[in-house]
Amino acid sequence: MTYVLHYKNGNINREGRGLSFFYFAPNSSIVAIPMGSNDLPFIFSETTNDYQTVSIQGQISYKVGSPKTLADNLDFTVTDGGQYKKNDSEKLNQRIVNEAQTATASFIHGITLKDAIRSAKKIEANITEGLKNSPAINLLGIEILGASILSIQATPEMARALETETREKLQQEADQAIYERRNFAVEQERKIKESELNTEIAVEEKQKQIAEKKMESDVQKAENDRKLREMQISSDIAIENQRKLLIEQKTANDKKEADTQGYITETTLKPYKDIDWKTLTALHNNNDPKFNISLAFRELAENAGKIGNVNISPDLLDSILNDKSGNR
Repeated sequence: MTYVLHYKNGNINREGRGLSFFYFAPNSSIVAIPMGSNDLPFIFSETTNDYQTVSIQGQISYKVGSPKTLADNLDFTVTDGGQYKKNDSEKLNQRIVNEAQTATASFIHGITLKDAIRSAKKIEANITEGLKNSPAINLLGIEILGASILSIQATPEMARALETETREKLQQEADQAIYERRNFAVEQERKIKESELNTEIAVEEKQKQIAEKKMESDVQKAENDRKLREMQISSDIAIENQRKLLIEQKTANDKKEADTQGYITETTLKPYKDIDWKTLTALHNNNDPKFNISLAFRELAENAGKIGNVNISPDLLDSILNDKSGNR
């Protein structure tokens, strides 16, 4: 992972990665450039648009793309023991950090503190783009692999102020959420009450319609009952009229029948009107002894003044009144 340059008498004698060779130290110098990727941590402070200081901490990943270009600008010569004669690697790192800060400063100066704290991804993009487009970095033969922002922090006093502001804002949001939840509950309760009232109104309206229908039915039933009573009365009147006519007709018929019967009786008895009852009795020709005995007693009664004494024994009356058959 090391690119070696063997300078002999000021000229490159050999170069390459991972070379192994012997050299004559008095007229030779060895340059060893590490080719692996490096993670360069950094931290620097900048001022935002609202004059607040922020600390930006992160790291830059890079590797050497052109060892000869880097060897021409910085001294990576090693001693016989393999130690660098100068600490130009620190110089390289400082230059990269400076370019990263330069790329970040213009962006940070144009935004507020709150925006800066929330702009890690944008700062990473600005650092990466600024380093890749930086002429100073390109002259060193460095390839930028990427940049990562680990934290962006305000000063402790401002951090506490932001925390307080955020806490108050969160509390307000919590209060607002509680208010909205309660308001929602009240609104839901109102809708439920309104729905219940609407239901009650609908029920009352239905009951009203039912009552109206029932009244209409009762009125119709009463009207039908009245018509039925009128029809019954009319029928009774008609029947009574018919009965009256029947009675009158029957009376007239009975009268005619009685008149006819009287006429027949009168006509039948007219020949006997002037005849003596005795003659009629004789004409009757009744052979009953009792009848004859009763006629005799009648004669006796009519001529009682002419008769002195008449003795009628009980045995005679009993024999007259009661026959052997027990008939009177």
